[in-house]
Amino acid sequence: MFTKVKHFERAWGRESEGTLRVLRALTDDSLSQAVAHGERTLGRIAWHLTTTLPEMMGRTGLKLAGPGEHDPLPKSAAAIAAGYEAAAKSLLEAIQSGWTDETLQQADDMYGEQWKRGLTLVALISHQAHHRGQMTVLMRQAGLRVPGVYGPAHEDWAGMGMEPPEI
Repeated sequence: MFTKVKHFERAWGRESEGTLRVLRALTDDSLSQAVAHGERTLGRIAWHLTTTLPEMMGRTGLKLAGPGEHDPLPKSAAAIAAGYEAAAKSLLEAIQSGWTDETLQQADDMYGEQWKRGLTLVALISHQAHHRGQMTVLMRQAGLRVPGVYGPAHEDWAGMGMEPPEI
């Protein structure tokens, strides 16, 4: 659980930038990639990440810029990335201007439970990392290059003059 706004700011900067790198690597054609028939597509997961920001944080009283939770899935990867970027930036600005270390201890109704805001922020980041992982598998299936998030992706090792780890 976050207990300091500045700790969230640092974590959110890294996490949202990593998500944005993944979203910017998508193509319009890749948005329809699914692991199996009837499962969420790459585009749907990307849009879910984007619209979760205003949906989840709205439960804490924050109003974010960017797409709304019920906005339809765009047809372009660039529109998804732009929507995410706007919402992620708005989230950081809203927390910096409206929350303090003390308000991170305040509890809100989150899906029928009482969560402290510091926990909500951890859940938001964990949710994002979970779906980002799903997206990278679908990206590989769609033939896209996966950007490194927490370290180099398989393709990045050669650019660093190194052999990738043994598979």
